[in-house]
Amino acid sequence: MSLSMYQASTPVFLRMLDNLSGILEKAAAHAEAKKIDPAIFINARLTPDMFPLSRQVQIATDMVKACAARLADIEVPQFEDNESTFDELQARIAKTKTFMQSVTAEQIDGSEERNITPKFGPRVLSFSGQDYLLEFVIPNFHFHMTTAYAILRHHGVEIGKSDYTGQYQESSAT
Repeated sequence: MSLSMYQASTPVFLRMLDNLSGILEKAAAHAEAKKIDPAIFINARLTPDMFPLSRQVQIATDMVKACAARLADIEVPQFEDNESTFDELQARIAKTKTFMQSVTAEQIDGSEERNITPKFGPRVLSFSGQDYLLEFVIPNFHFHMTTAYAILRHHGVEIGKSDYTGQYQESSAT
């Protein structure tokens, strides 16, 4: 049985966005319990030359919504990058998930060879749909997810690997 483009993207990204949402919930609860201004976490960076937590979440959500749209050959929705609270970041994740859930498997499947040419300022890249998903979106998405996780972990939020990966169901097979 082969894996479709939809199966390799949307369900995986939706699960990871749920995990990111859970991580942010724990960070907000940590800030409240420890009486830390949440803006400290929202604006935290691993190093001065890296983006803050808010931008890591924005880029992670941009990656997956653009992926779904480009693979489906529809317009990429544009979100303002102005989130400055945990609630606003949660709303962005929810909006991203709503969009992604509106894109069907039928729209994405068969996009392996579709020419994808994302623009980043003056820079234009070119990929087949499969290479775009596997070689560009997945690594970039996980980089920004991991960086968001690492920022919060570094700043004392009690999160662990299972918060990032999510819980797995035990198999009943012996």
